[in-house]
Amino acid sequence: MSDQAPVAVCQSADLLEAGRAVSFDLVYGGQTCRAFVIRFEGQVQAYLNRCSHVAMEMDWQVDRFFDDSGRWLLCASHGAAYRPDTGACAGGPCKGGLIRIAVSEVRGVVFWHPTYIARPLEF
Repeated sequence: MSDQAPVAVCQSADLLEAGRAVSFDLVYGGQTCRAFVIRFEGQVQAYLNRCSHVAMEMDWQVDRFFDDSGRWLLCASHGAAYRPDTGACAGGPCKGGLIRIAVSEVRGVVFWHPTYIARPLEF
């Protein structure tokens, strides 16, 4: 973790089970990137919005990552499939798993926890 304070991303109610994600921007490894938070099996999970096959954003529509069954996160460009609970490759042209972003849920709010490699944007 880091000495930076957690950053509120959204209200817990904004995340429906296997539904629309909430996206947010961060600096990851010195580059401005998008990340997203989802709810799967009752738990919040967050990942960098970057397919491990080709470093491009994955959502097929804004903030839409789940397949029709609600069981997999899909990359819209090449069909790589990832496990929502771990980010691990579940099929298709993956080269590893998704990059996890640390989040927690406290009293109805989802927080992102910055680290030395994933930090808030500086204005």
